[in-house]
Amino acid sequence: MTWVEVNAAPELIHTPPLRLKQKSADRTALNTDMYCLLKCSPLILAVAVCHGWLFGDFVGKQKELDEISLWPLPQKFQSSAVAFKLSPGSFQIVHAKQSSAGPSCSILVNAFRRYFEYMFGDLKKHEKSRKKVYDSDLAELQVWITSADPECDGYPSLQADESYELSVDEPSAVLKAANVWGALRGLETFSQLVYRDDYGANNINKTDISDFPRFAHRGILLDSSRHFLPLKVILANLEAMAMNKFNVFHWHIVDDPSFPYMSRTFPDLSQKGAYHPFTHVYTPSDVKMVIEFARMRGIRVIPEFDTPGHTQSWGNGIKNLLTPCYSGSSPSGTFGPVNPILNSSYDFMTQFFKEISTVFPDAYIHLGGDEVDFSCWKSNPDIKKFMVQQGFGTDYSKLESFYIQRLLDIVAATKKGYMVWQEVFDNGVKLKADTQIHVWKERPQYQDEMAKVTAAGFNALLSTPWYLNRISYGQDWVNIYKADPQNFTGTDAQKKLVIGGEACLWGEYVDATNLTPRLWRGIPAEPLFVGHCRQEYMGL
Repeated sequence: MTWVEVNAAPELIHTPPLRLKQKSADRTALNTDMYCLLKCSPLILAVAVCHGWLFGDFVGKQKELDEISLWPLPQKFQSSAVAFKLSPGSFQIVHAKQSSAGPSCSILVNAFRRYFEYMFGDLKKHEKSRKKVYDSDLAELQVWITSADPECDGYPSLQADESYELSVDEPSAVLKAANVWGALRGLETFSQLVYRDDYGANNINKTDISDFPRFAHRGILLDSSRHFLPLKVILANLEAMAMNKFNVFHWHIVDDPSFPYMSRTFPDLSQKGAYHPFTHVYTPSDVKMVIEFARMRGIRVIPEFDTPGHTQSWGNGIKNLLTPCYSGSSPSGTFGPVNPILNSSYDFMTQFFKEISTVFPDAYIHLGGDEVDFSCWKSNPDIKKFMVQQGFGTDYSKLESFYIQRLLDIVAATKKGYMVWQEVFDNGVKLKADTQIHVWKERPQYQDEMAKVTAAGFNALLSTPWYLNRISYGQDWVNIYKADPQNFTGTDAQKKLVIGGEACLWGEYVDATNLTPRLWRGIPAEPLFVGHCRQEYMGL
């Protein structure tokens, strides 16, 4: 028996994977309308010309290449050349007898159906022809949840245990995980192990895997303000995220250009702030659908409501929320950031974030706090008078900190944790110990910022190397994969405070037409260099 053992190189394979790689050419199109963007193609997930630039030693060994076409590469992985046939007519995914989860666990029941269809196609089609297809060497995949609480009714969190063990052998494969979150990752891995041989039969090799993520936060940011993103596009992105084991959807849902979030408490925010009050909004049921669709795939949904800047669209629906700008001694008719000197601003924020805390179940809300333009504040006579009264002098970053501090207290009262962009930390705002600092700036060097944040004892999240709206000609992906969130000078304790990374796709030049190809470089994936695939894509 020939074994291939691979131990993951963490700096390579657990950096956020930003391209889809080729799964089995049989992983057929998703067959529900909500997946329509993915429906036209087999989901081709290739790491450099189909098989992976991580595995150069295996060039020319087709079977080994097929069997280790996993993304991201597991922590511990052993595979044999021994292959088992999988027949859609007889193979099944089932709950193990000793599992704490059962048929009432909707997350797993949904996942069993979904992954069966990924591997074999339409379930109903195979039900009709069960007696006509070849027998399986492998009868079933048993999913064994070991914890007393499988978390079937819960939501994924920063502390979620996503580890799993997978053993593929006759007569049954066994997937063992503490809870449903690890089981979802293991099901994804199992599906990636399935490949079609030269005769069209589905195969899987004898395999043993032990896996866990290097980072707890592996996120994607989408911007639905600069261009409205239809619900089906967001759902398709969540599907692609699950296939690549991303676990956080950072929903930058509103910004200066538009306010598509439909608030029950303040309906005028979207009525007057969205591009269109009926067609370009996310209704409460839309938001609920996104959250549940994500939960079924082990993905957290963290909304971002960025203030005091990036709020032009807010002002359309909330009178006196924004600061009136002045030209000389007269109002100019334009408005700046949230007015930080009015109690009404904080009354509004209190009610608004009380709603947000009930709509979004995650323990964290992203509060932004970046890129505040002080010019309007500087022009306003009432603001200038307030600056003198508070002893702020002419340092408007102190006024920003004054606002942010009050906002953080408001959000803390809702029992939510918060994430903020790095400017909030840089400006010395007093923060709770569990605050997550989101590093995004190129200057100063992000490595220095990560060192400062973690030295201060805060959790750090990195995005600087993964601003995917910055694209260039050629193989620009190389540096993206080389970036490592822990590549900075610091102690082991500091490195442990790095919760992960997040790829950001800002929406100035991205809408429904190009989000999927730009973010994932295409579904199907575009080639990374000269070469060929064993099973070439046949077109739409």
